[in-house]
Amino acid sequence: MADFSAGAAWMRGKIMPIGEASMGVLDWGLTHSDVTYDVVPVWKGAFFRLEDYLDRFMASMADLRLAPGMDRAEIRQALIEMVAASGLREAYVAMVCSRGAPIVPGTRDPRFCANHFFAWCVPYVNIIPLERVARGVSVYIPDDIHRIPEDCVNPRAKNYHWGDFTQGLFAAKDRDFDTVLLTDHAGNVTEGPGFNAFIVQGDRVVTSDHGVLHGLTRRTAIELCEAHGYTVEKRPLPMEEFLEAEEIFLTTSSGGILPVTRVNDRIYSNGTPGPKSAALREGYFDWMMRPEFREDVPYGG
Repeated sequence: MADFSAGAAWMRGKIMPIGEASMGVLDWGLTHSDVTYDVVPVWKGAFFRLEDYLDRFMASMADLRLAPGMDRAEIRQALIEMVAASGLREAYVAMVCSRGAPIVPGTRDPRFCANHFFAWCVPYVNIIPLERVARGVSVYIPDDIHRIPEDCVNPRAKNYHWGDFTQGLFAAKDRDFDTVLLTDHAGNVTEGPGFNAFIVQGDRVVTSDHGVLHGLTRRTAIELCEAHGYTVEKRPLPMEEFLEAEEIFLTTSSGGILPVTRVNDRIYSNGTPGPKSAALREGYFDWMMRPEFREDVPYGG
């Protein structure tokens, strides 16, 4: 029996332990970050919003002109079979399409690469450790590192262009912050590595609508806020307005809704998760159990 305790991968039509998965060194996904991906959570034995994640993945492939030779139904089935084989009941599930290796050696023409799909899953990932989430997340916003402009790299097609995020993470970790959030060159808050950001001000909630991935957890949070009676504004979010917020929270498929208690030298909610953000976090996990959002995994089938 294969050992899937660390995770599983689907490559070239086969399911294998994640440690056995590999890709060629000439693949443009590796050499040029020419790849798109998406990540869907599995929670208590079911995919959450699988069709919505597939919608975005298919749109990202179309935007980047990637064609792996598999249709939506085949990709969907590969994800289901892989997670079922892994036995993981809470998982972080990635679907990936890479430009692939050149069919013509040495070419710089992206039309002559063999696009391909692969997938992998690992035990559920929390991008911020749970003990730190419980006391509130700390966020560093540097003034000398900015998000790649959206007219250079489209942030709505999920990608591996993390040069800006990686620099920001080093800056944040060097100062003992949990994570980093980047502004654009006009001073508006955009996003962080794997998450969107929101502010709460009275009965209003604001999140950026440009320079960001339109995250599925972001969408769930917007729907959840509206269900709680908040007015949601999706628009540019200046740094000055962000810092003056009543409460701040982050949204990610790797942890849900994360209350923030510190941004740079500012403390929020007396250093503990704010009541509105905390209620939304609890509501998010309730929504993960709603039948209309769940696709049960056929373990053992």
